Amino acid sequence: MWRAGVSLAFPVDPDSHRIKELTLKGLAAPYNRAHHCFAVFTACATFCLIIAGALVTSNDAGLSIPDWPTSFGSFRIPPLHGGIRFEWSHRAIAGSIIVLTISIAVWTWLADRRRWMRWLGLAALGTVVAQAVLGGLTVLLLQPPWVSSAHAAVGQTFFCIAVVIAVFTGRRSMETVPQIEMDTHRPSLITLSLLSILVLYVQLILGAMFRHRGMSWWPHALNAPVVAIVLTWTAIRALSLYSKIEAVRRSAILLLALLITQLCLGFLAFMTRVAWGRDAVQPELPMVISTVAHVAVGALLLATAVILAIQVWRHVPVSFEERVPGRERRPVTA
Repeated sequence: MWRAGVSLAFPVDPDSHRIKELTLKGLAAPYNRAHHCFAVFTACATFCLIIAGALVTSNDAGLSIPDWPTSFGSFRIPPLHGGIRFEWSHRAIAGSIIVLTISIAVWTWLADRRRWMRWLGLAALGTVVAQAVLGGLTVLLLQPPWVSSAHAAVGQTFFCIAVVIAVFTGRRSMETVPQIEMDTHRPSLITLSLLSILVLYVQLILGAMFRHRGMSWWPHALNAPVVAIVLTWTAIRALSLYSKIEAVRRSAILLLALLITQLCLGFLAFMTRVAWGRDAVQPELPMVISTVAHVAVGALLLATAVILAIQVWRHVPVSFEERVPGRERRPVTA
């Protein structure tokens, strides 16, 4: 039996839960419009980098420039013809992203007093450096599939971090007190959210290995139904039980919409690359468009799953029952 007044509640996100009160006391930074806009710009630029990288892979242009960090022995712009225009453009955007990431990391450290956001800015900086190193190794080692796949996975991880910074520097995230609803279901929604991220990462690595000729297409195709089931389960659980929480509802709806889009693009990419284009001498336009779109929407899907997990962590803490000898059962939240 549940008894009112004896539950122990632990705040899910203390920095956000009392942000208004702390701001009035001068203990937390208020919403910074310029900081947020710059974070959004950085996330959008990172999305462009993912598209540029997908264009390199889809056009088989990965070794069009055989050296790194120079281009044909110098830092001047080479003649942009053939695959060189894709590879050099990818490198140019990547260099710009490094500058943006340094800026957003320093700005976040100075302007945002939430400790987890400061560390997130440093994580973005570390991830983009790792991404640059992996990109260089991809060229210097002549595109081994495991290095190229790691390059793709770390790139999408960086994109997720950039999106999280952009979302949680927004006015709504900084000035709205989270709505809290206890989760008494098993598995919990946070467990499903984390499982969604895990299966998406597995799918990301399998797809990257296939695109870089390190694995056949069928493991990627077999894992797709697993991804669809887990993400659908997560989104439906969120919408059916916690639709009153706007942050959770928005993320769950977007997750479902992107999942449906991604499944359609995955089928189209399979048809153009495996069924129709396997004997093509070079990548054809339908193959390139479908593959690039598939990679881009996959990045958005992973970032949305991460945002949903964070929103669930903030708004829907897990509730469980604790037995106390000689007393009635009491609810405890974590």
